Amino acid sequence: MPTWKRAAFREISAWAQNPPAGRALLLSGARQVGKTTLYLQAIDVLLDQGVAPTNILYVTFDHPLLKLIGLDDLLDLWREFEPAREGPEYLFLDEIQLVKGWQTWLKHQVDFVKRRRIAVTGSATPLVTEGQESGVGRWQTIRLATLSFFEYLQIRKTPIPPLPAIHSFLELFSWDANEFVKWGEVGRPLVGLFHEYLLRGGFPQTAQMESISLAQKLLREDIVDKVLKRDMTALFGVRRVVELEQVFLYLCLHDGGLLNLQDLCSSLQLKRPTVGNFIELLENTHLIHRLLPLGYGKQVLKASPKVYLADAAIAPGVLLKGKEMLEDSNALGRAVETAFFKHLFTRYYARSIGFSYWRGKRDKEVDIIADLGDRLVPFEVKYRTPKHTGIQELKGLIEFCAQQNTEKGYVITRELPDFQVMDVQHKTAKARFLKIPAPLACYWLGRSELESVSRET
Repeated sequence: MPTWKRAAFREISAWAQNPPAGRALLLSGARQVGKTTLYLQAIDVLLDQGVAPTNILYVTFDHPLLKLIGLDDLLDLWREFEPAREGPEYLFLDEIQLVKGWQTWLKHQVDFVKRRRIAVTGSATPLVTEGQESGVGRWQTIRLATLSFFEYLQIRKTPIPPLPAIHSFLELFSWDANEFVKWGEVGRPLVGLFHEYLLRGGFPQTAQMESISLAQKLLREDIVDKVLKRDMTALFGVRRVVELEQVFLYLCLHDGGLLNLQDLCSSLQLKRPTVGNFIELLENTHLIHRLLPLGYGKQVLKASPKVYLADAAIAPGVLLKGKEMLEDSNALGRAVETAFFKHLFTRYYARSIGFSYWRGKRDKEVDIIADLGDRLVPFEVKYRTPKHTGIQELKGLIEFCAQQNTEKGYVITRELPDFQVMDVQHKTAKARFLKIPAPLACYWLGRSELESVSRET
């Protein structure tokens, strides 16, 4: 097993030591994102702590014979070969949704077999929708995203610049100008590494490959193709695989943009309900995220969503774009926005923070809005030169702050000299914007996630 552990490992370990009463553990995430490795690492720790090996069972239901035997018969067979010892039993069940009747079985186990601690993985739709009635309140969910930029540097064993620990971007508003210059220069080596991260991707296997072209080939063939052509058919009964793939390719071309369903349906000659169903399936298999506009009611539900791919490397990998993507300012900007949203979402999803986008009059907009309950926090991604991140280019952010009475906003930039706090006094708006280069923003979000989980556990 890899010696280095992801942030999610701390949550799994805490659950294994002291699970919430009446709760199984659900680890959800895209294919090849590292769910199995996390469970095997957790088993290693249990063994090191003295748990009897005969009280630990790991099963992957990708195995054809295990699909047939069923859960109860499998456990009976286990106990025929491995007599139980005192203490809790730990069951780690990979891809449990492939087993018929798993929902009722898991409910019964959680309710009546108290000595068993059960951890499962699987695709989101079968686990959430099919098991909704019987599974409510019976599992703790950990959503596993692709590697953060910080985790990517860790898994590649890349020397990391000696940057200070930042637990919240709010800390940066108190820095003086010299600190921004100093740490911006210290972080300069991250820029090239960040661009490689956008191309290789945050899947553990692709992240560790030296060849970017081979990493993209693996991502395209072993991850995306298997979801579209195998999982969609086996798990959800999708028969129109070619059309589903066309929809996904369309989303790759428009990553990070507003989804115009009418244009999509017209371009691919598909009916709106079919496209809507495909998009829902892609979201529930963790290949995309959807953001609705800020607001309430039917108007929001009828509006066009923004669509982000689960990892910035998916679009260049699927569309056969290598390093030339770095020379395409539009494609690079979309990839950076996708990567930043993934980091923001991963860092804060456990706190039930809602995310949306904002669109005002005359096409003014803000890319990402985080709803903290007591306040709204806006983020605008401008991965361009400093001259493209001035007052004139931030009219949407300024208007949003004035409308929502928001005092602080964030601009995700490209150039390290653009790292600074910007005071804005424009008509009715008075606000402070932190302009932070994307490599530093993603680095600190990933690092703070790892450190915050460590502190909490």
